[in-house]
Amino acid sequence: MRALITGAAGFIGAALSERLLARGDEVIGLDNVNAYYDVRLKEARLARLMPQPGFRFVRGALEDRDAVTNAFRNYRPARVVNLAAQAGVRYSLENPHAYVDSNLVGFINILEACRHHGVESLVYASSSSVYGANRKLPFSVRDPVDHPVSLYAATKKANELMAHTYSHLFGLPTTGLRFFTVYGPWGRPDMALFLFTRKILAGEPIEVFNYGEHTRDFTYIDDIVEGVVRTLDHVPRGDPDFDALAPNPGSSAAPYRVYNIGNHRPVNLGRYIEVIEACLGRKAEKILKPLQPGDVPDTCADVEELARDVGYAPSTPVEVGVERFVAWYRDYYGVERKEPALSFG
Repeated sequence: MRALITGAAGFIGAALSERLLARGDEVIGLDNVNAYYDVRLKEARLARLMPQPGFRFVRGALEDRDAVTNAFRNYRPARVVNLAAQAGVRYSLENPHAYVDSNLVGFINILEACRHHGVESLVYASSSSVYGANRKLPFSVRDPVDHPVSLYAATKKANELMAHTYSHLFGLPTTGLRFFTVYGPWGRPDMALFLFTRKILAGEPIEVFNYGEHTRDFTYIDDIVEGVVRTLDHVPRGDPDFDALAPNPGSSAAPYRVYNIGNHRPVNLGRYIEVIEACLGRKAEKILKPLQPGDVPDTCADVEELARDVGYAPSTPVEVGVERFVAWYRDYYGVERKEPALSFG
């Protein structure tokens, strides 16, 4: 299979590219390698991909229509995974235009390119943030998601609506994946695990929002990638049981699906920090703060549809995932362990 992966220099995109290459697929990576976070980390991810047979890289932004069109025209991918986006809930409060450019304008460029170049299937990243003000747990794709609490979430909900339109009008099979708090080696420096690890090792205090009381469905990167691969291989068709009088938001009479990909075992933030401390062999100095605007108190994924349709559900516990991240972090940044490990408790 020849797949085009947008965001190939990103956390999930690079890991997915490696997985597809390992099984013999061709990968066309598209990324603008922007400076939202440390470009050196993005370049290091790319450096692992560039020498591999079957990988080709195109430097370009989603909002650049010509760059996107040329990538499709030149390489003719059979399937597409759109992972490129302006990420981050908090940054959307500071720079909303970046989200419109990348997540809305960029996504319509991807949809149009898929439509006009005979793409068999489009898989794209949505987010657990679309659940917004919902409080019924676990979050299910059968639930309405009409009350986003950040612009980032609103753009991801918009992506799902745009995808459905193209599935309905043009028969383009689309699959939206609502990722739940992804973590692991090669992760993003703006995410909690990376921030906490760096600050604890430096002897700096960490900011703990919602006083450490919120819960997150932390999902390990390998589990996310497995879910993406399973859905990439499973092209959706129209749901024969779809009832227009009682519509299910997660499916359609069109070839359209939405899935949650989460560990479905939420972990209290305080417990998450304890696991990080145990892996680092150091205690954290905490600055407790209230919940930030745009954040939600709790997340938990209902993965019933994912398990039913592709036979998979994430399962890596945080104790295993965090330990692997810390080992990677020490190796990547050359940080030696000098302290005895703490007990997980």
